[in-house]
Amino acid sequence: MQKFDVLIVGAGMVGLTLALALRQASQLKIALVDSSAVTELDESIDVRVSAINVASKNIFTNLGVWSAIEHSRVQDYQHMHIWDKAGLGKLDFSAKDSTSWPPEDNLGWIIENKVIRHALWQQAELDEGIHFFTDNTLASISHGDSEVFATFVHDNADESATKPTPPIIAKLVVGADGANSWVRRQMAMAMIFKDYDHHAIIATVECPQGHQNTAWQVFLPTGPLAFLPLKSGQSSAPLAGKLCSIVYSTSPDEAKRLTALDASEFAKELTAASDGKLGDIKLVSERFTYPLTMRLAQDFVKDRVVLIGDAAHTIHPLAGQGVNLGLLDAAALAQTLTAKLSEYDESYAEFVNVADLKAFSRWRKSEASEMIAAMAAIKQAFAPQPSPVKLLRGIAMNILNNFAPAKNHLIAQALGIKADLPELAYQKDTL
Repeated sequence: MQKFDVLIVGAGMVGLTLALALRQASQLKIALVDSSAVTELDESIDVRVSAINVASKNIFTNLGVWSAIEHSRVQDYQHMHIWDKAGLGKLDFSAKDSTSWPPEDNLGWIIENKVIRHALWQQAELDEGIHFFTDNTLASISHGDSEVFATFVHDNADESATKPTPPIIAKLVVGADGANSWVRRQMAMAMIFKDYDHHAIIATVECPQGHQNTAWQVFLPTGPLAFLPLKSGQSSAPLAGKLCSIVYSTSPDEAKRLTALDASEFAKELTAASDGKLGDIKLVSERFTYPLTMRLAQDFVKDRVVLIGDAAHTIHPLAGQGVNLGLLDAAALAQTLTAKLSEYDESYAEFVNVADLKAFSRWRKSEASEMIAAMAAIKQAFAPQPSPVKLLRGIAMNILNNFAPAKNHLIAQALGIKADLPELAYQKDTL
């Protein structure tokens, strides 16, 4: 039997962030369970990327991992260009127009998921209070009044199998294990689902005109297409400033048609869809597609189990805020669990406070709900509309583009600068 204070299921970006945040603020003993161990970084560029905003960058900085991330492959961007394919509307955002304090040079950063996870994992391995379990998968979790009991799968019929991993006892279990969360299913935690009727196509492309340190997004009749600027590796130096990650959200039928095209025909479709603003595009990676579903847990907390990140909520990727929401969940939960530790004895015999966890659930569910509603409103606004509505939409976008107060508010939202952030999401000198 192994005893820990917190068992985190899922050592992705969100789970690792939680582990580091807890250890920075306490001496809690952490178990991290994930069947997929981190691998060493190589020159291959991951198709899976995240748009990291200033709040998330502050979290990484305060946890001491930003420098490692920054010295790998990180692409900053200072501009966003958004336009309506079916109309004349456009929006242009620039970091220099931000009125935030302290001032920001960038609107955000596009970073490969594996780069972020590698930096977090390396930092966690240096902490003796964080223990990794990557050999076996969990079989079950059950809870009592003051503890949670977790067991691992072991194949008794396999004589070559390693020695069974002893069960874990913890005061709290955190499900950070993604959209198809095993923890959520084990605990029968109710979810609200809505099919967005979109599939996302992701890939890496070469743009001869260069990305210009700009995040590009065009709203097509079938859905949004984003070109996110990417950093090239040393082996692809000739492509410096020319690589983008695409996120093409479209109807299932259109996604099926597009992925069936050969590479050159698919690239031609991207060039036409983007009005040639980035040149004659070339596909330089495989294409991956997956269905988009809105998920929201009815409650992020049940007994001694908490859900964070995609295990608690998933949203449409059109604003690139999914990972940022999850990182804020991790920072908020760490703050909630450690805020009153001084009130308990040094052994942390009981640090799980039901009222505090319920407050955490309300806090994070409220923001996730607001983001889900905003994504739904944007998606609906750019759905196919009669010509008069498209004209009005374009006029509204152009008015907004020239109305500084409204633009400044949208820039602040893109930066992740808002009220009621966890302390880790602020720059240290502004705490």
